[in-house]
Amino acid sequence: MPVKSPDTKASSVVDATRHVVQEFLAARMAGDVERLVALFAHDVDWVLAENPAVPWIRPRSTGAECAAQVTELAEHTVAEDARASVDTFLVDGTDAVLMGHLSGTVRATGKSFEGPFALRLTVEEGRITRHHLYENSVSIAEACRAS
Repeated sequence: MPVKSPDTKASSVVDATRHVVQEFLAARMAGDVERLVALFAHDVDWVLAENPAVPWIRPRSTGAECAAQVTELAEHTVAEDARASVDTFLVDGTDAVLMGHLSGTVRATGKSFEGPFALRLTVEEGRITRHHLYENSVSIAEACRAS
């Protein structure tokens, strides 16, 4: 059976997607809003279940709004308690899926939250056009509620 040579175009798309997602993760961890704005497309398909009890979870649609989420999260949570681990990082063409676990503490209440997450990103022409985050919103809402 002949060995197929790798599709270099598909391979370069996967490499480009992986690179942008790695840049996104580094900018996110550093709280680098300017870099995040540059990584997001102008218009972003943003999905994060709206949760009125959580101030940093709200609808967003522009790259600047999406990048600002990192600042809003930092304003409402204790930086020293923030944890995120990525257990799975899959890339298929322009799509990437990250799965892992996150935890933190809400500054106003001192309560903790934690749970698994899944993040689907789409990268087109070097910019993130889709950001769909699925997380333990019940745990986060409970941590935001005052006793």
